[in-house]
Amino acid sequence: MAVITISRGSFSGGRRLAEAAAAWLGYRCLDRDTLVARIAAHGVSPAGLRAALEQPPTVWDRFRHTKYVYLSLVRAALAETALEGNVVYHGNAGHLLLQGVSHVMRARVIAPLSSRVAAIRQSQECSEEAAVDQIRKIDQESHQWARALYGIDWSDASLYDLVLNLEHLTVDQACEIIAATARQDAFRETAASRSALRDLAVASRVQAQLAVTPETLHLEVEVVARDGAIVVRGAWSAAAESDRVLAIAGQVPGVQSVGVEIVAG
Repeated sequence: MAVITISRGSFSGGRRLAEAAAAWLGYRCLDRDTLVARIAAHGVSPAGLRAALEQPPTVWDRFRHTKYVYLSLVRAALAETALEGNVVYHGNAGHLLLQGVSHVMRARVIAPLSSRVAAIRQSQECSEEAAVDQIRKIDQESHQWARALYGIDWSDASLYDLVLNLEHLTVDQACEIIAATARQDAFRETAASRSALRDLAVASRVQAQLAVTPETLHLEVEVVARDGAIVVRGAWSAAAESDRVLAIAGQVPGVQSVGVEIVAG
């Protein structure tokens, strides 16, 4: 069965739908906070992890490398979880962090502004104007985040396999649509799609390990995997850097061989 990612705007009902869809399908439900907790158990700052997934890049100009480290860790954790199968992930990055895997079914949940405002005012005491301002601020930051990191328009419907407007659909009706879509042949797990996910998980694992190891944490690299063969691309000049990268990457589970490519800095 498909791995399902649900992208949701703030106060759009996405969390409620994700939890219901997971129960409907008998899947596990995973959110950003669960990933953060798993990674934080290894001594990483939960606040930093959440900021890496929420704050627009301009906020991180002085801490760009820290953001790179955190995103590497989050991608690795999500890919590892997706490998276990039968999961619904809801958050603002799942469909981007798991790109290239055909059995990942990408859904987006939207709702009219009036519904979102009502949801905010139900959960916290504020004026309608303050609720609108809060929604617009969060949406703007999400758009900036996606544009800077991936060069995409967050609201572009072509990024998703399914867009659900909860203005008139009930949660049960939306769950039925998600389940029916996920069962289509297009999202059936195949040997090729499983291999692509495994490659993504291994590459993410290597990138994360390099990002947290003292000898290589200053580097920013691109890691590509194919059937356990890893290529690490990055900008460095000393041969000792290559040796360190080779040694550390070679110890990561699932890695069969490692090569490096030095690119212009």
